[in-house]
Amino acid sequence: MLPERESIRSPRQMHRRRPILRFSPTAWAKLLYLRDRGPTEVSGFGLSAADDFLFVEDVRLIRQQATDMSVQFDDTAVAEFFDEQVDQDRRPEQFGRIWLHTHPGESAQPSGTDEGTFSRCFGRTDWSLMFILACGGQTYARLEFHAGPGGALQLPVAVDYRREFPAADHAAWEQEYLVNVQCVELRLPFPPAHAGTRSLPAEELTSAESGDFDFEYFEVTSFLKESGRSFHADNL
Repeated sequence: MLPERESIRSPRQMHRRRPILRFSPTAWAKLLYLRDRGPTEVSGFGLSAADDFLFVEDVRLIRQQATDMSVQFDDTAVAEFFDEQVDQDRRPEQFGRIWLHTHPGESAQPSGTDEGTFSRCFGRTDWSLMFILACGGQTYARLEFHAGPGGALQLPVAVDYRREFPAADHAAWEQEYLVNVQCVELRLPFPPAHAGTRSLPAEELTSAESGDFDFEYFEVTSFLKESGRSFHADNL
């Protein structure tokens, strides 16, 4: 199931309408490929256009351990990703605000783990966005503002064909998946809330939670080139 194709509107209509999270066709195709590549969740960052932070041009994976219910980022990999993006003259708003991940079931509604990760890791930025794509095609996008009184707004999602976009590159996407995603089998006596009718073996293992990275911290260290500093919650 594809998001709605965005129609061309006048500047006045665009000003009045509700904001939309938009993906380039290539970014959307890559996200679908990564979602369907394995049995677990997959998580990464949306790379936004310099002139439109709600237009996602690419999706980037970070080294992670992934289960049916959660993803844990490698802290060093997050720091390296931020430094790499700064070296390419991108602003933090282009690479460190949109958190993307998939759900292996039918529901795209955020889980308790999702909400906790979003609040803990993105709550100190001026704004952030959580996007979820479920296996059944359902999407969820929520934009939050943390400055001043704050606020949140659930956004519609669209694929935007109005800009030029590169061709799909399955070989590169496959390599990115293999390098960054380590699948960790999670066995529970009952299926997770967002896993639909997926059946899981009834043996108990410890769940991996999303990494406790802090993006305000990484923005500062990236610009100061302190990537050699170890990242732990005790240092924040």
